[in-house]
Amino acid sequence: MLEGDDATTDASTPTVRLGNICQISDKVARVTGTQQAVDSAGRDNEMNYQKVLKGLELKRDLEAIIVGTNQAKNAGAAATARVTASVLSWIKTNNSSGATGSAPAAATGANTRTDGTQRAFTEALLKPVLMSIWTEGGDPGTIMVGGFNKQAFSTFTGRSTPQEDAKSKKIVNSVDYYESDFGKQSVTPNRFMRSRDCLILDMEYWGVDYLRNMTTVPLAKTGDSERSQVLCEYCLVSKNEKASGIVADLTTS
Repeated sequence: MLEGDDATTDASTPTVRLGNICQISDKVARVTGTQQAVDSAGRDNEMNYQKVLKGLELKRDLEAIIVGTNQAKNAGAAATARVTASVLSWIKTNNSSGATGSAPAAATGANTRTDGTQRAFTEALLKPVLMSIWTEGGDPGTIMVGGFNKQAFSTFTGRSTPQEDAKSKKIVNSVDYYESDFGKQSVTPNRFMRSRDCLILDMEYWGVDYLRNMTTVPLAKTGDSERSQVLCEYCLVSKNEKASGIVADLTTS
């Protein structure tokens, strides 16, 4: 500004609050009167044991829904369950897709992504997405892939040859961290995500909120058995999708 000029107000962009939908997921444990009465090996109470198992299954279901499904949010209806938007329906800005594939139409969780022609995972596909995230102000620390593409990642430049440590009698042929031009990322295999995707995440900008924390509810007795329902009501929280990215449409075999 010139000396003595009046201050000019700069244009500002108002904050827009985005939202997601809470989804209810559950598991039901059922134990017969006989199973509850007998002395089972390794446990005193069969129903309590089954409730623990169902709780673990439910936690795995939540992870699979959040990172392993291509689903958009849905408010539901009388005969339709509510659905929370998954990670794939939020990431739009930093996106690499195969031919005919595309990111969701809007970064609001309201649209699914379009799957395209699959291609082999290479470092040349990863690097432009990392640069795009950095350009948008992101600082991702986690690269998440399926099993097949975790092995493909371990063949990237600088780690293409197995190394043998004769002293410890150990052969190392894996990559746990990737030192890119835009920071260091941990490389994590995830058995619950879609194996055709590579997610590059800044975990600071993702979360899960609970309307109802995981709880166990006894159900009405029917016949010679007892039932308990393990459930929770939750949604994925996307704080800024521009801080993350995706390399999609990867081969899986």
